[in-house]
Amino acid sequence: MLPLYRLTISCPDKTGIVAAVSNFIAEQGGNLIEANYHTEQDSQWFFMRNEISFSASSFQADDFQQQFSSLAEQFEMLWQLIDTRTAKNIVLLVSQHSHCLADILHRWHSGDLAGEVVAVISNHNTLCDIAQWYNVPFHHIPVTQGTKQQANLAIAKLLTGYQTNTVVLARYMQIIPASLCDAYSGRMINIHHSFLPSFVGANPYERAYQRGVKLIGATCHYVTSDLDEGPIIEQDVVRVSHRQSKDDMLKNGKDVERVALARGLQYHLEDRVMVHGRRTIILE
Repeated sequence: MLPLYRLTISCPDKTGIVAAVSNFIAEQGGNLIEANYHTEQDSQWFFMRNEISFSASSFQADDFQQQFSSLAEQFEMLWQLIDTRTAKNIVLLVSQHSHCLADILHRWHSGDLAGEVVAVISNHNTLCDIAQWYNVPFHHIPVTQGTKQQANLAIAKLLTGYQTNTVVLARYMQIIPASLCDAYSGRMINIHHSFLPSFVGANPYERAYQRGVKLIGATCHYVTSDLDEGPIIEQDVVRVSHRQSKDDMLKNGKDVERVALARGLQYHLEDRVMVHGRRTIILE
């Protein structure tokens, strides 16, 4: 197959951006496989994602980027050219809940995930067997009140060692320090077992039950130093009623969590998520 590249762009909205980019790609011998773009009307900010194949065997990404720089400067673009043949390394952080971990590992093992799971890190040993079944390295780093700093340093060292591109908190029940949030800004993804902004923090199903909600949900979002306040990538819900207990809500919620996390992670791995302030633009 021909090599496939993704070109992502964000910049102030101006007349002629789409035409200029499309013409440049054609002049470079590129064939547009997919093109998506959107303008935020409030801020007049433009977003674009292209998937491009190049038929010429002599194509050089460095040459493309060097020549594209002048066009990017003209339109004040923030941009990336991404070679899809280089898989994003994914490290999963988990605690004791297995459903999101098992789902992601199964999707990866089945070839349905556009990335490479390289390790699992946990503050408990509970899920070691699942990781080992998939032949994924498992690292147990206990976290106690007195060892949080050392544990976070150990996690940071492992992430660096694995050349991690994407960190997934697959129900990791520890607060991530600001230093790690900043180091992996826009590359650390969490699944929160609530339809944010409702029920931020711990025990959302308990609070949802007490509140008598009719919908429960899950939110996949980027991690920031503000707890559960990062830009939202994906959300999903399921209807509940007064007939359902807290345990029923928990069981139904797990299904929603799996789906929302998998969908949000796939959007990220396919470079479809563009962060704009506290919002995200998903170029499907």
